[in-house]
Amino acid sequence: MSEAVAAGGVRPALAASRRGAPAWRRAGSWLLVTPLVATMLALYALPVLAMLSRSVLDPAFTLAHYAALPQDAVFLKVFGNTLQTTVTVTLWTLILGYPVSLALARGNRLAPVILLFILLPFWTSVLVRSYAWMVLLGRHGLVNEAMLALGLIERPMRILNTPLATGIAMVHILLPYMILPVANSLRRIDPALPRAAAGLGATPWGVFRQVTLPLSMPGVAAGVLLVFVLALGFYITPALVGGPRDITLSMLIAQRVDQLHWAEAATLSAVLLATALAIIAAFQRLFGVKAEFRVDGR
Repeated sequence: MSEAVAAGGVRPALAASRRGAPAWRRAGSWLLVTPLVATMLALYALPVLAMLSRSVLDPAFTLAHYAALPQDAVFLKVFGNTLQTTVTVTLWTLILGYPVSLALARGNRLAPVILLFILLPFWTSVLVRSYAWMVLLGRHGLVNEAMLALGLIERPMRILNTPLATGIAMVHILLPYMILPVANSLRRIDPALPRAAAGLGATPWGVFRQVTLPLSMPGVAAGVLLVFVLALGFYITPALVGGPRDITLSMLIAQRVDQLHWAEAATLSAVLLATALAIIAAFQRLFGVKAEFRVDGR
């Protein structure tokens, strides 16, 4: 062991120790992973494969369901609306979440309170929070009543069942998923770097633009990816708070299932899955997002 460390470093030594380990110990590692792999295969991989097979094997092998999508006006409108909503929600979570992450990472006395408010929504169901927004944004809800009392409007506004209501509710629900990765990335920045930049004459804005922001980009990319993928498949909140003309792809899939159009629903689900996987692959290729989730935390 000591010769291996002296010759090639720690990694060759670990590899040598593994090669010298008993067979039962090496097999034990695989046995520990087997229940997790079996669960993932049974509860995730097999249903996904069944969905994909239904999209091309109903009633017989055909690609007609996929070939019809580019000419389907309903699909094109819904898919465009889904992407627009997802991009808008992601941008607003980033705009609102980055300052909160910055305040959380600086570790002032309010950091525990800020963290409590960030984690508090996780203790409440998404369904309950969506119903709460229905109450707040209704025609006689708290928002309209407050604006009437302040004299800002003369009659109640139609806020519920609009794209605005959908965006507000989704931003509220997805905001913690943006704040936490960005705050984690900001905490990793060496405090000496901003001080050194300030000592060299950089203004506070210059320190942020040239030091803090570039070094926090891995967390920003991870938060954007996480929020984008979650918003892409959101169903409950758009279905309750959104309007009938602003449905998303997940809502269209649910409609096809209710109408017993299983092949069309499977095709739309495959498109949604492929879009999410393409976004994840693009982010990992461009920003190296997967490095943000490594076990060693570096």
